[in-house]
Amino acid sequence: MRKLSKKSRITAAVAGVALVAVGGGAAYAYWTTTGAGNGEATNSAGGGTVTLHATFDGGLAPGNSVPVAYTADNATTSSTVVGALTPSVTTDKAGCLPEWFVVTADTGNVRVLAKTTGTSVGAGTLTFNDSEDNQDACKGAVVTVSVTSK
Repeated sequence: MRKLSKKSRITAAVAGVALVAVGGGAAYAYWTTTGAGNGEATNSAGGGTVTLHATFDGGLAPGNSVPVAYTADNATTSSTVVGALTPSVTTDKAGCLPEWFVVTADTGNVRVLAKTTGTSVGAGTLTFNDSEDNQDACKGAVVTVSVTSK
């Protein structure tokens, strides 16, 4: 057997270390398996309610009209459609008859996005009809326009 030179021994040592490093890095173990699964969640039931608003200026007098703006707030997590609006009038004074007032709502199907407020859903007019009756009971009365949707 021949003796290795110092240079050969260093080269052999470096090669051995490299071989162990490469071989050690390539050695690995793993488990194999099979599997299956699924997930599920229930969708929104939809059909949540929106809050409708009627906005108009005060100061009506017999024979006058003011425009009415209708808006909707949708706090739900899904969009919805507001259809035909049905407005009605009430007052806070017994002698001030709601029949003296006419309110209209010109609307169509309007999409109201989820988590929105103040979406315009229509417009109309509030009229205080001039009656032959004494309408003094309506002086200072609070007129409320309520609105529903189908």
